[in-house]
Amino acid sequence: MTTHRTDWTRRHFLHSLPLAGLGAALPAWAATDAPPAWAMVEKAARGQTVYFNAWAGSEQINTYLQWAAQQLQSSHGVKLEHVKISDAADVIKRVRAEKEAGRTAGEGTVDLVWINGENFATMKRDGLLGAPFAQGLPNFRWVDTVGKPTTLNDFSVPTDGLESPWGMAQLTFFADQKRLPKPPNNMAELLALARANSGRISYPRPPDFHGTTFVKQALLETATDASALARPVTPEAFAAQTTRLWPFFDALHPHLWRGGKQFPQNAAAIRQMMADGELLIAITFNPNEAANEIAAQRLRPTVFSWQFEKGTIGNTHFVAIPYNAPARAGAQVVANFLLSATAQARKADIAHWGDPTVLDVPRLPAAERALFAAKPLPGQVRSTAPTLPEPHASWVEPLEKEWVRRYGS
Repeated sequence: MTTHRTDWTRRHFLHSLPLAGLGAALPAWAATDAPPAWAMVEKAARGQTVYFNAWAGSEQINTYLQWAAQQLQSSHGVKLEHVKISDAADVIKRVRAEKEAGRTAGEGTVDLVWINGENFATMKRDGLLGAPFAQGLPNFRWVDTVGKPTTLNDFSVPTDGLESPWGMAQLTFFADQKRLPKPPNNMAELLALARANSGRISYPRPPDFHGTTFVKQALLETATDASALARPVTPEAFAAQTTRLWPFFDALHPHLWRGGKQFPQNAAAIRQMMADGELLIAITFNPNEAANEIAAQRLRPTVFSWQFEKGTIGNTHFVAIPYNAPARAGAQVVANFLLSATAQARKADIAHWGDPTVLDVPRLPAAERALFAAKPLPGQVRSTAPTLPEPHASWVEPLEKEWVRRYGS
Protein backbone atom coordinates (compact mmCIF):
# COMPACT_ATOMS: atom_id res chain seq x y z
CA MET A 1 0.00 0.00 0.00
CA THR A 2 1.44 3.36 -0.98
CA THR A 3 1.04 6.54 1.02
CA HIS A 4 0.95 10.23 0.13
CA ARG A 5 3.52 12.21 2.12
CA THR A 6 3.79 15.91 2.86
CA ASP A 7 6.99 17.90 3.30
CA TRP A 8 8.69 16.70 6.51
CA THR A 9 9.33 20.20 7.88
CA ARG A 10 5.70 21.26 7.57
CA ARG A 11 4.46 17.94 8.97
CA HIS A 12 6.85 18.11 11.93
CA PHE A 13 5.80 21.68 12.68
CA LEU A 14 2.11 20.74 12.68
CA HIS A 15 2.81 17.67 14.81
CA SER A 16 4.37 19.91 17.46
CA LEU A 17 1.73 22.66 17.47
CA PRO A 18 0.27 23.27 20.97
CA LEU A 19 -3.23 21.87 21.24
CA ALA A 20 -6.12 22.71 23.50
CA GLY A 21 -6.11 21.39 27.07
CA LEU A 22 -7.14 17.81 27.58
CA GLY A 23 -9.84 18.14 30.22
CA ALA A 24 -13.59 18.42 29.72
CA ALA A 25 -13.27 22.22 29.85
CA LEU A 26 -13.46 23.92 26.46
CA PRO A 27 -10.62 26.06 25.14
CA ALA A 28 -11.16 29.82 24.88
CA TRP A 29 -11.75 29.77 21.13
CA ALA A 30 -14.37 27.03 21.27
CA ALA A 31 -17.41 29.25 21.78
CA THR A 32 -16.96 31.10 18.52
CA ASP A 33 -14.32 29.95 16.09
CA ALA A 34 -11.76 27.33 15.14
CA PRO A 35 -8.38 27.32 16.92
CA PRO A 36 -5.81 29.61 15.30
CA ALA A 37 -3.67 26.65 14.23
CA TRP A 38 -6.56 24.84 12.53
CA ALA A 39 -6.29 26.78 9.26
CA MET A 40 -2.70 25.54 9.00
CA VAL A 41 -3.82 21.96 9.58
CA GLU A 42 -6.44 22.28 6.82
CA LYS A 43 -3.87 23.78 4.45
CA ALA A 44 -1.39 20.97 5.11
CA ALA A 45 -4.15 18.37 4.68
CA ARG A 46 -5.18 19.52 1.21
CA GLY A 47 -3.97 17.00 -1.33
CA GLN A 48 -3.23 14.29 1.22
CA THR A 49 -4.57 10.76 1.04
CA VAL A 50 -5.78 9.42 4.38
CA TYR A 51 -5.70 5.65 4.74
CA PHE A 52 -8.49 4.90 7.19
CA ASN A 53 -8.29 1.35 8.55
CA ALA A 54 -11.85 0.50 9.52
CA TRP A 55 -13.99 -2.60 9.97
CA ALA A 56 -15.75 -3.47 6.73
CA GLY A 57 -18.33 -5.99 7.91
CA SER A 58 -21.35 -3.79 7.19
CA GLU A 59 -22.45 -2.53 3.78
CA GLN A 60 -24.23 0.37 5.47
CA ILE A 61 -21.01 1.49 7.15
CA ASN A 62 -19.01 1.02 3.96
CA THR A 63 -21.52 3.13 2.04
CA TYR A 64 -21.44 5.78 4.75
CA LEU A 65 -17.65 6.02 4.45
CA GLN A 66 -17.95 6.35 0.68
CA TRP A 67 -20.26 9.33 1.27
CA ALA A 68 -17.80 10.80 3.78
CA ALA A 69 -15.00 10.39 1.25
CA GLN A 70 -16.97 12.35 -1.35
CA GLN A 71 -17.66 15.15 1.14
CA LEU A 72 -14.04 15.39 2.27
CA GLN A 73 -12.72 15.47 -1.28
CA SER A 74 -15.06 18.25 -2.35
CA SER A 75 -14.83 20.40 0.79
CA HIS A 76 -11.23 19.89 1.93
CA GLY A 77 -9.33 18.33 -0.94
CA VAL A 78 -8.60 15.28 1.22
CA LYS A 79 -8.82 11.83 -0.32
CA LEU A 80 -10.20 9.24 2.12
CA GLU A 81 -9.29 5.63 1.37
CA HIS A 82 -11.19 3.01 3.37
CA VAL A 83 -8.73 0.21 4.10
CA LYS A 84 -11.15 -2.60 4.84
CA ILE A 85 -10.21 -4.73 7.83
CA SER A 86 -11.92 -7.43 9.87
CA ASP A 87 -10.12 -6.84 13.18
CA ALA A 88 -8.40 -3.72 14.52
CA ALA A 89 -5.97 -5.99 16.38
CA ASP A 90 -4.36 -6.74 13.01
CA VAL A 91 -3.71 -3.03 12.52
CA ILE A 92 -2.03 -2.83 15.92
CA LYS A 93 0.28 -5.70 14.96
CA ARG A 94 1.23 -3.86 11.78
CA VAL A 95 1.94 -0.55 13.54
CA ARG A 96 3.93 -2.35 16.24
CA ALA A 97 5.97 -4.13 13.58
CA GLU A 98 6.68 -0.77 11.94
CA LYS A 99 7.88 0.65 15.25
CA GLU A 100 10.13 -2.34 15.88
CA ALA A 101 11.54 -1.85 12.38
CA GLY A 102 12.43 1.73 13.25
CA ARG A 103 9.86 3.43 11.02
CA THR A 104 9.47 6.86 12.60
CA ALA A 105 7.03 9.77 12.22
CA GLY A 106 5.57 9.91 8.73
CA GLU A 107 6.88 6.50 7.69
CA GLY A 108 3.86 4.33 8.52
CA THR A 109 1.06 2.82 6.47
CA VAL A 110 -1.90 3.78 8.68
CA ASP A 111 -3.19 7.34 8.98
CA LEU A 112 -6.38 6.71 10.94
CA VAL A 113 -7.84 3.65 12.66
CA TRP A 114 -11.32 2.86 14.01
CA ILE A 115 -10.69 1.61 17.51
CA ASN A 116 -11.74 1.29 21.14
CA GLY A 117 -11.40 -0.88 24.22
CA GLU A 118 -8.51 -3.29 24.53
CA ASN A 119 -7.05 -2.20 21.21
CA PHE A 120 -6.83 1.43 22.32
CA ALA A 121 -5.40 0.45 25.69
CA THR A 122 -2.71 -1.58 23.91
CA MET A 123 -1.77 1.20 21.49
CA LYS A 124 -1.65 3.76 24.29
CA ARG A 125 0.45 1.52 26.55
CA ASP A 126 2.90 0.61 23.80
CA GLY A 127 3.39 4.16 22.51
CA LEU A 128 1.83 3.42 19.12
CA LEU A 129 -0.25 6.61 18.99
CA GLY A 130 0.79 10.12 18.00
CA ALA A 131 0.46 13.34 19.98
CA PRO A 132 -2.93 14.23 21.55
CA PHE A 133 -5.22 15.80 18.96
CA ALA A 134 -8.90 15.25 19.83
CA GLN A 135 -9.56 18.34 21.93
CA GLY A 136 -7.82 20.45 19.29
CA LEU A 137 -10.50 19.58 16.70
CA PRO A 138 -12.93 22.49 16.21
CA ASN A 139 -15.98 20.21 16.33
CA PHE A 140 -14.91 18.62 19.60
CA ARG A 141 -16.57 21.56 21.36
CA TRP A 142 -19.96 19.93 20.64
CA VAL A 143 -19.11 16.49 22.08
CA ASP A 144 -21.22 15.57 25.10
CA THR A 145 -18.43 14.85 27.58
CA VAL A 146 -20.78 15.27 30.57
CA GLY A 147 -23.80 13.16 29.63
CA LYS A 148 -21.58 10.70 27.74
CA PRO A 149 -18.45 10.43 29.91
CA THR A 150 -17.23 7.45 27.89
CA THR A 151 -16.23 10.00 25.22
CA LEU A 152 -13.24 10.75 27.49
CA ASN A 153 -12.71 7.27 28.94
CA ASP A 154 -12.36 4.18 26.79
CA PHE A 155 -13.08 1.04 28.81
CA SER A 156 -12.06 3.03 31.92
CA VAL A 157 -8.78 4.08 30.28
CA PRO A 158 -8.50 7.90 29.94
CA THR A 159 -8.27 8.82 26.27
CA ASP A 160 -6.02 11.85 27.01
CA GLY A 161 -6.87 13.29 23.60
CA LEU A 162 -5.25 10.34 21.78
CA GLU A 163 -8.48 9.32 20.04
CA SER A 164 -11.53 11.24 18.85
CA PRO A 165 -15.05 9.99 19.64
CA TRP A 166 -17.09 8.84 16.67
CA GLY A 167 -20.20 7.01 17.91
CA MET A 168 -21.98 5.55 20.91
CA ALA A 169 -22.92 1.99 21.76
CA GLN A 170 -24.96 0.53 24.60
CA LEU A 171 -26.08 -2.98 25.41
CA THR A 172 -29.68 -3.23 24.24
CA PHE A 173 -32.18 -6.07 24.04
CA PHE A 174 -35.05 -6.53 21.63
CA ALA A 175 -37.97 -8.90 21.38
CA ASP A 176 -41.36 -9.37 19.76
CA GLN A 177 -44.03 -7.71 21.90
CA LYS A 178 -46.47 -10.52 21.04
CA ARG A 179 -44.16 -13.18 22.45
CA LEU A 180 -42.69 -11.19 25.35
CA PRO A 181 -45.11 -8.56 26.70
CA LYS A 182 -43.08 -7.90 29.87
CA PRO A 183 -39.30 -7.75 29.35
CA PRO A 184 -36.75 -8.36 32.13
CA ASN A 185 -35.23 -5.21 33.64
CA ASN A 186 -32.09 -6.72 35.13
CA MET A 187 -30.10 -9.92 35.14
CA ALA A 188 -32.04 -11.38 38.06
CA GLU A 189 -35.31 -10.96 36.14
CA LEU A 190 -33.67 -12.46 33.05
CA LEU A 191 -32.77 -15.51 35.11
CA ALA A 192 -36.37 -15.79 36.31
CA LEU A 193 -37.59 -15.50 32.70
CA ALA A 194 -35.20 -18.26 31.60
CA ARG A 195 -36.45 -20.53 34.37
CA ALA A 196 -40.04 -19.94 33.28
CA ASN A 197 -39.23 -20.41 29.56
CA SER A 198 -36.59 -23.11 29.44
CA GLY A 199 -34.62 -23.21 26.20
CA ARG A 200 -35.88 -19.82 24.93
CA ILE A 201 -32.98 -17.61 26.13
CA SER A 202 -29.31 -17.60 25.13
CA TYR A 203 -26.34 -15.35 24.43
CA PRO A 204 -23.31 -15.60 22.11
CA ARG A 205 -20.36 -17.67 23.20
CA PRO A 206 -17.45 -15.58 24.48
CA PRO A 207 -15.01 -14.38 23.24
CA ASP A 208 -17.60 -13.11 20.78
CA PHE A 209 -17.89 -9.42 21.58
CA HIS A 210 -21.62 -9.51 22.42
CA GLY A 211 -21.18 -12.61 24.54
CA THR A 212 -18.35 -11.02 26.52
CA THR A 213 -20.47 -7.88 26.96
CA PHE A 214 -23.31 -10.01 28.34
CA VAL A 215 -20.85 -11.48 30.87
CA LYS A 216 -19.60 -7.99 31.79
CA GLN A 217 -23.18 -6.79 32.34
CA ALA A 218 -23.70 -9.67 34.75
CA LEU A 219 -20.40 -8.79 36.44
CA LEU A 220 -21.50 -5.17 36.95
CA GLU A 221 -24.74 -6.34 38.55
CA THR A 222 -23.16 -8.96 40.81
CA ALA A 223 -19.88 -7.30 41.83
CA THR A 224 -19.57 -6.38 45.49
CA ASP A 225 -17.51 -3.28 44.66
CA ALA A 226 -18.19 -1.83 41.20
CA SER A 227 -15.44 0.76 41.66
CA ALA A 228 -12.86 -2.04 41.64
CA LEU A 229 -13.84 -2.81 38.05
CA ALA A 230 -12.61 0.60 36.89
CA ARG A 231 -9.06 -0.25 37.98
CA PRO A 232 -6.61 -2.64 36.30
CA VAL A 233 -7.44 -6.21 37.23
CA THR A 234 -5.41 -8.14 39.80
CA PRO A 235 -5.85 -11.81 40.73
CA GLU A 236 -7.18 -10.75 44.13
CA ALA A 237 -9.69 -8.27 42.68
CA PHE A 238 -10.81 -10.79 40.06
CA ALA A 239 -11.48 -13.45 42.69
CA ALA A 240 -13.31 -11.01 44.97
CA GLN A 241 -15.54 -9.43 42.32
CA THR A 242 -16.58 -12.66 40.60
CA THR A 243 -17.70 -14.55 43.70
CA ARG A 244 -21.36 -13.99 42.77
CA LEU A 245 -20.86 -13.96 38.98
CA TRP A 246 -20.16 -17.65 38.43
CA PRO A 247 -23.02 -18.86 40.67
CA PHE A 248 -25.32 -16.65 38.58
CA PHE A 249 -24.21 -18.37 35.37
CA ASP A 250 -24.32 -21.79 37.03
CA ALA A 251 -27.98 -21.08 37.80
CA LEU A 252 -28.74 -19.61 34.37
CA HIS A 253 -27.11 -22.07 31.99
CA PRO A 254 -29.31 -25.15 32.60
CA HIS A 255 -32.32 -23.09 31.43
CA LEU A 256 -30.71 -21.71 28.28
CA TRP A 257 -31.09 -22.89 24.70
CA ARG A 258 -29.74 -26.44 24.47
CA GLY A 259 -29.24 -26.48 28.21
CA GLY A 260 -26.32 -24.07 28.04
CA LYS A 261 -24.19 -26.81 26.45
CA GLN A 262 -24.03 -24.91 23.17
CA PHE A 263 -24.19 -21.20 22.40
CA PRO A 264 -25.09 -19.30 19.24
CA GLN A 265 -22.05 -18.11 17.31
CA ASN A 266 -22.87 -14.40 17.34
CA ALA A 267 -25.54 -11.74 17.81
CA ALA A 268 -26.70 -12.06 14.19
CA ALA A 269 -27.52 -15.72 14.79
CA ILE A 270 -29.47 -14.84 17.93
CA ARG A 271 -31.36 -12.11 16.06
CA GLN A 272 -32.46 -14.64 13.44
CA MET A 273 -33.44 -17.18 16.11
CA MET A 274 -35.53 -14.50 17.82
CA ALA A 275 -37.15 -13.55 14.51
CA ASP A 276 -38.00 -17.24 13.92
CA GLY A 277 -39.52 -17.58 17.40
CA GLU A 278 -36.88 -20.02 18.63
CA LEU A 279 -35.56 -17.50 21.17
CA LEU A 280 -37.42 -14.77 23.04
CA ILE A 281 -34.69 -12.13 23.25
CA ALA A 282 -31.99 -10.79 20.93
CA ILE A 283 -28.96 -8.79 21.97
CA THR A 284 -27.19 -5.86 20.32
CA PHE A 285 -24.79 -3.03 21.08
CA ASN A 286 -26.60 -0.65 18.72
CA PRO A 287 -29.84 0.76 20.19
CA ASN A 288 -31.12 1.28 16.64
CA GLU A 289 -30.50 -2.22 15.31
CA ALA A 290 -34.08 -3.45 15.69
CA ALA A 291 -35.38 -0.31 13.97
CA ASN A 292 -32.91 -0.91 11.14
CA GLU A 293 -34.09 -4.50 10.77
CA ILE A 294 -37.77 -3.50 10.84
CA ALA A 295 -37.15 -0.85 8.19
CA ALA A 296 -35.44 -3.50 6.04
CA GLN A 297 -38.45 -5.81 6.63
CA ARG A 298 -36.31 -8.46 8.28
CA LEU A 299 -38.12 -8.11 11.61
CA ARG A 300 -41.79 -7.69 12.42
CA PRO A 301 -43.02 -4.19 13.35
CA THR A 302 -44.09 -5.61 16.73
CA VAL A 303 -40.43 -5.93 17.77
CA PHE A 304 -39.38 -3.42 20.46
CA SER A 305 -36.08 -2.52 22.14
CA TRP A 306 -35.22 -1.78 25.74
CA GLN A 307 -32.35 -1.39 28.19
CA PHE A 308 -32.31 -2.42 31.82
CA GLU A 309 -33.94 0.11 34.13
CA LYS A 310 -30.81 0.91 36.16
CA GLY A 311 -28.59 0.93 33.09
CA THR A 312 -26.65 -1.26 30.71
CA ILE A 313 -23.01 -1.34 29.81
CA GLY A 314 -22.01 1.12 27.13
CA ASN A 315 -19.02 2.70 25.48
CA THR A 316 -17.84 5.01 22.75
CA HIS A 317 -16.00 4.02 19.62
CA PHE A 318 -13.24 6.29 18.36
CA VAL A 319 -10.78 7.11 15.61
CA ALA A 320 -7.08 7.39 16.44
CA ILE A 321 -3.90 8.47 14.65
CA PRO A 322 -0.83 6.22 14.89
CA TYR A 323 2.52 7.74 15.86
CA ASN A 324 3.95 7.36 12.34
CA ALA A 325 0.93 8.42 10.24
CA PRO A 326 2.14 9.97 6.95
CA ALA A 327 -0.99 12.13 6.59
CA ARG A 328 -1.43 13.35 10.16
CA ALA A 329 -2.97 16.68 9.11
CA GLY A 330 -5.41 14.93 6.77
CA ALA A 331 -6.33 12.45 9.50
CA GLN A 332 -7.21 15.33 11.82
CA VAL A 333 -9.40 16.90 9.13
CA VAL A 334 -11.19 13.56 8.65
CA ALA A 335 -11.71 13.16 12.41
CA ASN A 336 -13.08 16.69 12.65
CA PHE A 337 -15.47 16.09 9.74
CA LEU A 338 -16.72 12.88 11.36
CA LEU A 339 -17.66 15.03 14.39
CA SER A 340 -19.61 17.55 12.34
CA ALA A 341 -23.38 17.77 12.86
CA THR A 342 -23.91 16.86 9.20
CA ALA A 343 -21.85 13.68 9.43
CA GLN A 344 -23.13 12.71 12.89
CA ALA A 345 -26.79 13.22 11.92
CA ARG A 346 -26.40 11.12 8.78
CA LYS A 347 -24.67 8.41 10.80
CA ALA A 348 -27.48 8.43 13.38
CA ASP A 349 -30.16 8.11 10.68
CA ILE A 350 -31.17 4.44 10.40
CA ALA A 351 -31.59 4.94 6.65
CA HIS A 352 -27.81 5.31 6.47
CA TRP A 353 -26.33 3.60 9.55
CA GLY A 354 -28.25 4.19 12.79
CA ASP A 355 -25.20 4.72 15.01
CA PRO A 356 -26.00 7.03 17.97
CA THR A 357 -24.29 10.42 18.04
CA VAL A 358 -21.55 11.54 20.44
CA LEU A 359 -22.70 15.16 20.22
CA ASP A 360 -24.67 17.12 22.80
CA VAL A 361 -27.54 17.80 20.39
CA PRO A 362 -29.44 20.34 22.57
CA ARG A 363 -26.33 22.57 22.58
CA LEU A 364 -26.02 22.67 18.81
CA PRO A 365 -27.07 25.75 16.82
CA ALA A 366 -30.73 25.53 15.75
CA ALA A 367 -30.03 24.67 12.11
CA GLU A 368 -27.70 21.81 13.05
CA ARG A 369 -29.98 20.63 15.86
CA ALA A 370 -32.76 20.30 13.31
CA LEU A 371 -30.74 17.68 11.44
CA PHE A 372 -31.39 15.29 14.33
CA ALA A 373 -35.13 16.01 14.61
CA ALA A 374 -36.73 12.75 13.53
CA LYS A 375 -39.81 10.97 14.79
CA PRO A 376 -39.18 7.77 16.78
CA LEU A 377 -39.41 4.71 14.56
CA PRO A 378 -40.75 1.24 15.34
CA GLY A 379 -38.13 -0.78 17.16
CA GLN A 380 -36.17 2.14 18.61
CA VAL A 381 -35.50 2.40 22.34
CA ARG A 382 -38.24 4.63 23.74
CA SER A 383 -36.71 5.29 27.15
CA THR A 384 -32.91 5.39 27.22
CA ALA A 385 -31.38 3.96 30.39
CA PRO A 386 -28.17 5.16 32.04
CA THR A 387 -24.93 4.06 30.41
CA LEU A 388 -22.85 1.95 32.78
CA PRO A 389 -19.09 2.29 32.20
CA GLU A 390 -17.12 -0.63 30.86
CA PRO A 391 -14.81 -2.39 33.31
CA HIS A 392 -11.14 -1.58 32.77
CA ALA A 393 -9.93 -3.17 29.54
CA SER A 394 -7.63 -5.51 31.50
CA TRP A 395 -10.67 -7.41 32.86
CA VAL A 396 -11.68 -8.77 29.47
CA GLU A 397 -9.04 -11.45 28.98
CA PRO A 398 -9.33 -13.09 32.42
CA LEU A 399 -13.14 -13.01 32.19
CA GLU A 400 -13.11 -14.73 28.82
CA LYS A 401 -10.52 -17.29 29.89
CA GLU A 402 -12.42 -18.19 33.04
CA TRP A 403 -15.72 -18.41 31.15
CA VAL A 404 -14.16 -20.76 28.61
CA ARG A 405 -12.60 -22.85 31.37
CA ARG A 406 -15.94 -23.25 33.14
CA TYR A 407 -18.38 -23.47 30.24
CA GLY A 408 -16.47 -23.64 26.98
CA SER A 409 -16.22 -27.41 26.71
